[in-house]
Amino acid sequence: MRPLLIRLCSGFVALALTAGAPSVLAGEASALPPGVANAMAQASPEAIADYRRKLREYQEARAAFDQEANAYWNAISEKRRGRNAKRRERIQITLDDYVLEHPPLYTGPKRPVNPEPEETPERPPRRPIPVVADFVRAAQELYQFTPQRPATEIEFKRAYARYALASGLTREQAVRVYSFETGGTGSYDVQSGIEHGGKRAISTAIGYNQLLTTNSVELLAEQGHELIRALAEKVAQTSGPQRKPLEHKLAVLKRMVAHAKSVPDTWSEHEKIGNTAQGWAMHAMVLDIDVGPMLQTHKLLTSVIFARNKGYNRPLTAAELEMMNLTGDGTGLDMVTMPQAMREQVPTANFFQRSGYERNPVAIRHNTVAKLLAVTNERMDFNSNKPGARELATAF
Repeated sequence: MRPLLIRLCSGFVALALTAGAPSVLAGEASALPPGVANAMAQASPEAIADYRRKLREYQEARAAFDQEANAYWNAISEKRRGRNAKRRERIQITLDDYVLEHPPLYTGPKRPVNPEPEETPERPPRRPIPVVADFVRAAQELYQFTPQRPATEIEFKRAYARYALASGLTREQAVRVYSFETGGTGSYDVQSGIEHGGKRAISTAIGYNQLLTTNSVELLAEQGHELIRALAEKVAQTSGPQRKPLEHKLAVLKRMVAHAKSVPDTWSEHEKIGNTAQGWAMHAMVLDIDVGPMLQTHKLLTSVIFARNKGYNRPLTAAELEMMNLTGDGTGLDMVTMPQAMREQVPTANFFQRSGYERNPVAIRHNTVAKLLAVTNERMDFNSNKPGARELATAF
C-alpha cells in the first residue's frame, strides 16, 4: 500500500485595526488568544526588522534550492521517459538510463517565525475518511446487500489461502506481503490507521493486502469476469437454503462489475467512483467471505501476471512483489528487472515524483533500490513471526 501522511495545522486569526482606532484595553487584550496577545506585546521595531532580514535570507536560500531541485527532478522525469521508450522498443536498460546522484537536500536557514500576528486563510473542512461501517451501509442502501462476514478470522485466512494457491500465488508471497502490509497481526477487515492502537483511519485501505476503494473498483472492472465465474461455480455446487443468499450475492456482484466497467479503464476514473457511495459499496465486497479472498488475491496476482506478460518469467520474491504492490506495476517492474549490481547504485528517487519522495522517510533513508528491498525483507522477516502471520502460514 502507498503510505499517507496527515499533518494538522493551526494558525492565528488576525485582529484588524483601522488607522486612528483606540488602543486595545487591558480587558480586551486579556480576551485575545495568548499567542496573538504575546506577539503584539513583543513585536518591537527591532524584532520586526530582524524577522524581515531573516525572511529574505530564507527566501533567497529556498529559491536557490528549488532551482537546483527542479533541475534534478526534471532530469528524473526525462530519464523515466527514456526508459519507457526503450522498453517499448525492447532495448536494454543500462545505468545511463537512471539519475545516479541523490536528490539535493535543503540545508539553508529555516523560515523565521513572524513576531507579528498573521492572518491565516481559512481552510475548508477536511472530508472524513469512510470506515468499514460506511462501506457496509452503502452496500445495503445501494445494492440491498450485506457482505457475509466470516465466523472467525481463521475462516477468512483459509478461504484466502485456498484461492491464492489455486490462482498461482505462493505461500511465501502471500504471508510475507501480509506481514509487511499489516505488521503481521492484521485481520481481514483491518483498516489503515485503525490498527496497533490507532483510533483514526488514514486511508480506505482494508485487509491483508490493504486494498483502497480505487483498488476494489479497478479489480471489479478488470477481473470481474473471473470473480463472477468463480462465484457462479460455487452457486452451482450449492443447494438447499444456502443457495438463495449466494444467488443474490452473485446478482449483486454482476451489477457492481457492470457499474465498474461503465467508465474508461483508468485509475483516475476508478478513483472517481471510489470516492462516491457507490465505490464504498463495492469496497464492502472486500469483507465478504466469498469475494473478499478473491479481491485480496487479485491485488497481488495482477502484478505477477503483469511481470510475466512483460517477459519476466522468474518467480517474484515477496519483497519484489511488494514493490509492485506499493508503487504500481510499471514502476515496480522497473526495480524488479534491475540486476543486483545496478540495484546497489540506482537511487530510489528514480521511482518517485518529488512530492512523494520528500514525504517518504523510508525511501530517503534507504536511498538505493538494494537498500529499499533489503529493509522491506527485514520487516517481512520480523513480522512473519507475529501471530497473524503464523496463523496465515498454517492456513496454506
